[in-house]
Amino acid sequence: MKRLLTLALLLGLALAQPKELRLYTWTEYIEPAIVTDFEKATGLKVRISYYESNEELLAKLQAGGVSQYDVIVPSDFIIPSMIQLGLLRPLDKSKIPNLKNLDPKFANPPFDPGNKYTVGYLWGTVGLMYRTDVFKTPPTSWAVLFDLKEQKGAFTLMDSQREMLGIGLRYMGQSVNSTDPALVKKVIDLMLSVKRSSNFKGFQGGVSATKLLLGNQAVAAVVYNQDALRTAAGNPKYSFTIPKEGSTLFLDNLAIPAKAPNPEAAHRFINFILDAKIGARLANYQNSATPNAAAKPLMKPELLKNPAVWPTDEQMKVLEFILDQGKNNRLYDEAWTQIKSR
Repeated sequence: MKRLLTLALLLGLALAQPKELRLYTWTEYIEPAIVTDFEKATGLKVRISYYESNEELLAKLQAGGVSQYDVIVPSDFIIPSMIQLGLLRPLDKSKIPNLKNLDPKFANPPFDPGNKYTVGYLWGTVGLMYRTDVFKTPPTSWAVLFDLKEQKGAFTLMDSQREMLGIGLRYMGQSVNSTDPALVKKVIDLMLSVKRSSNFKGFQGGVSATKLLLGNQAVAAVVYNQDALRTAAGNPKYSFTIPKEGSTLFLDNLAIPAKAPNPEAAHRFINFILDAKIGARLANYQNSATPNAAAKPLMKPELLKNPAVWPTDEQMKVLEFILDQGKNNRLYDEAWTQIKSR
């Protein structure tokens, strides 16, 4: 009888285990066929929800999402805040053998030493997507957005706090990580001036911004290079550039919320994404650079040669990673609130 009760208990526990994985990620940030293949390989159903900015992701987790999702895809600079707030679960690396595929450059990131909580997903840049019928030569400066006399039509700015503030700082010849209140005040004034332009069509996420370009409702937009490349899909009417003043680099990562309903499935998903072939498919689909060293040789040759995917040495000199500024993050929060509300 005792044995039967034990078996019944084990069966009950097995049945109680969730049969799905809940993924919370950026819009259009994974090839649907990869999701399907994961479902076939594991028997798990993947349920996907979407966000458009790191700030939206953080707010959702703080509002209860920490117990609603199994895998999230935060960018580098937001991760220290998530760790400090107790929103992430430490990874069980014994369940992620494909961690060995990470490029050593991404295996011990400053925002998460030793990859205790995160592993690299994709990396890229923020730049300017534009219509080549309007800009006969590639725009060389952010002035085509920030200088009223240089604007050539409707445009959008990125609805992402640190990226957009960082680009404003780069335009003024400063670091994207400057916490000088006087410089940040100048960025606020710059953005408010831009907002008053009749050409300004709002702060947009990457997908919505590119749709405005494709619909001939804008001539330029600040977007992630991945969104620009995937949307343009070789169409010569659209192109992407990094202006001479520079911009931001980003590394998006896979992480597990602290109270994930199915952490076992989360580890399986992370390991699946880190497979060399899957990593290459992901990078090819997103037209993106990958932190997966084993995947890189399997990528499309034309992507490996594309400077919009892999920045040149000269471009790398004016590109910066956004760094967490601890207590000084409040300076950016207050600046963004002023910009968005006025």
